[in-house]
Amino acid sequence: MKVTLRVMLLMLLLVASSCGSKKKIAAQKEAERKERTVRVTSKEETSEEKVTRTTAPKTYTDKVTAYISLYAPIAQEEMHLYKIPASITLAQGILESGAGEGRLTREANNHFGIKCHDWTGAKIYHDDDLRQECFRKYKDPKYSFRDHSLFLAERSRYAGLFELDPTDYVSWAKGLRAAGYATDRKYPEKLISIIERYELYKYDGEVLGKDAVAYTEKQVPQRQYIVKQGDTLYSISKRFGLTVEQLQQYNKLKGTALAIGQVLVINP
Repeated sequence: MKVTLRVMLLMLLLVASSCGSKKKIAAQKEAERKERTVRVTSKEETSEEKVTRTTAPKTYTDKVTAYISLYAPIAQEEMHLYKIPASITLAQGILESGAGEGRLTREANNHFGIKCHDWTGAKIYHDDDLRQECFRKYKDPKYSFRDHSLFLAERSRYAGLFELDPTDYVSWAKGLRAAGYATDRKYPEKLISIIERYELYKYDGEVLGKDAVAYTEKQVPQRQYIVKQGDTLYSISKRFGLTVEQLQQYNKLKGTALAIGQVLVINP
């Protein structure tokens, strides 16, 4: 009887020991599986991070090219309707919007930095010449382009621009600055640089149905202006982006007196 009891106890100890070993082996296998999973995941994440680090950001040229591709058709349509050179519209949009990445453009679809003035639509406030100035906000970029056309076409201070040759983007650029569109003294040079760098004048040619070339590659004809009632040398010079001294020099004038009907040389 005692022997039998000892045998039973021995068998129980062997069974318990076997179960414990199996549990330990199972636990070790589970730990190894988790370790392999962690290592694989870690390796994959490291690979993704490497791809992110080695991906080159878009250059300024890439951004501008994408902007032109997207908005050139709209600028050309505005040229058809309002006679504003598509090259000027695109160059202003690129410059004012930071090639579409400026805050006003991203959050308000405002591509030309037009402030509220008499605007009754949606608005956005942004630091510019002063802190938190009021700017116009649009539902769609196309409305910003249309408002830009109306802004120039409906204000008398820009009237002189529409007397210019539509392929003369240089005079348009200077005229915008002279009429007060921008306070930056280098504004014309910046527009001209963008137009010539990306050959935006070609979009003007497409609208007009003729070849267009860079300003420096064509012979610019002499332009003249007939003095009207109320004109002064200052108002005429401002209209065409010149100085009073330049007008006097071009026309061999010693003073500032003008006569109605007098013909002035604008571009010798």
